[in-house]
Amino acid sequence: MDRMARQYNVHEAKTHLSRILEQVESGDEVVISRAGRPVARLVPVHRGAHLASYGSLRGQLEIPEDFDELPDDIADAFGMR
Repeated sequence: MDRMARQYNVHEAKTHLSRILEQVESGDEVVISRAGRPVARLVPVHRGAHLASYGSLRGQLEIPEDFDELPDDIADAFGMR
């Protein structure tokens, strides 16, 4: 189902933020405009989306000792040697 996005100016969006969020939660897209020009689009977060928390990859990544060292050819290309 393709719905037309409801558009709010910045003042309306600030005044009715809770109502706008309810619309987005129900699946609607909302456009925020400044002086009649769209500047932002609010869309629902997909139900399966997982927001990672700080440190959630601890123990799953390994950074090699030479991570900060550039290969000679790249360092030369950037005039770093």
